Amino acid sequence: MRLHVADHPLISHKLAVLRNKETASPTFRQLVDELVTLLAYEATRDVRTTEHPISTPVTDTVGVKIADPQPLVVPILRAGLGMLEGMTRLVPTAEVGFLGMQRNEETLEVATYANRLPDDLTGRQCFLLDPMLATGNTLVAAIDFLFERGAKDVTAVCLIAAPEGIKVVEEHVGDRLDVNVVVAAVDERLNEQAYIVPGLGDAGDRLYGIVD
Repeated sequence: MRLHVADHPLISHKLAVLRNKETASPTFRQLVDELVTLLAYEATRDVRTTEHPISTPVTDTVGVKIADPQPLVVPILRAGLGMLEGMTRLVPTAEVGFLGMQRNEETLEVATYANRLPDDLTGRQCFLLDPMLATGNTLVAAIDFLFERGAKDVTAVCLIAAPEGIKVVEEHVGDRLDVNVVVAAVDERLNEQAYIVPGLGDAGDRLYGIVD
C-alpha cells in the first residue's frame, strides 16, 4: 500500500476551517468539495492514458487522453456523496458507482446495505471516496469488494485518517502497489468511540444534518 499525505498550505487552511465546530453545513459542504478537487490531483497522478492524435491551429501532434475502460468513482454512502462532485469535476469522463456501508457502533463491524456497481470491474481503475479513515474496517471491506469484481487498482481518497486505521489497511493489503490512500492529514488517534481525534466530528451529520 502506498500512502500519500497531501501537504499543501491551501489544504491545511481549508481543513482547519472544516474542523471548526462552528462551521455551518453549507460552508462545510463547499470546503469538502474544494478539498476533494485538490486531493484528486494527487489521487489521479497514475491514471492510465493513451496517445491520441490531435491537430492544433499550427500543426498535427500527439496528445493523450484517459484510457478505456474509464475510471470508476465510488463514493461510500452516505458521507462519500459529499466528495463526489469534487472528484468528477476533475475527471468528468469517469463513471460513478455507489457502495452503501454502515459501521455497527458497538461491534465496529461493517455491513454492506447497498451496491450499485458493475458485476465485472476487470481492468478498471477505481477511486473510493470516504471522508474518514477511522478504524479502517469500512475501507478494507470496500477494497475487497472492488478487487473481488476484477478491479485493476484502487485508490482511496479521504479527508483525514487515524494511524490505527492506516495500520489496519496496511496489514490487510500488505505491500500491494495497486492500493493507494490519499489523505489531507493523519490525525493523532482514535478515541474510545472510534472517532478520530482531533477529527472533525461525524462527516455525514455535518454534511447533511442529523437524521434520526
